Amino acid sequence: MASDLLTGSLLGTLAASKPGGKFLEMGTGTGLSTSWLLNGMDQHATLISVDYDPKYIAIAEKFLGDDKRLSLVTADGGEWLDANSRLRFDSIFADTWHGKYLMLDETLAMLNKGGFYIIDDMLRQPNWPEGHHEKVTKLIATLEARQDLFLTKQVWSTGIIIAVKK
Repeated sequence: MASDLLTGSLLGTLAASKPGGKFLEMGTGTGLSTSWLLNGMDQHATLISVDYDPKYIAIAEKFLGDDKRLSLVTADGGEWLDANSRLRFDSIFADTWHGKYLMLDETLAMLNKGGFYIIDDMLRQPNWPEGHHEKVTKLIATLEARQDLFLTKQVWSTGIIIAVKK
């Protein structure tokens, strides 16, 4: 499910606030949100975008692959997070299970102080499977309870949460 245009616009704006930043996107999909991130990034910034589905990565590669700031990775999100836990980022957009509902602590450990952690689809969606609302509610409560984040929940777009690491 691709991010909507409001989310994309916000991603680009936040990327612009991190000159020379190191960005991570978990859940490339076909590259729509990736393109918004790239649009906001300066020439010295880098983006690693991870997706498990080679069909989606191939589409993103076709349209965005010439951008030298971008590394597209086909991998299981959990395996990639485990193998790259030493990396640190100025912004993480978690748009898939790993980094959001799974391996949250590991993902947030990769975020630099002052870095953005961004998630969307926090407002009830008509295509949510049975029981998904409970997962969202639990994730929000978990984020709210953390002492290492400043958190803003937005009832805008698809429901966006932006956290900044203290």
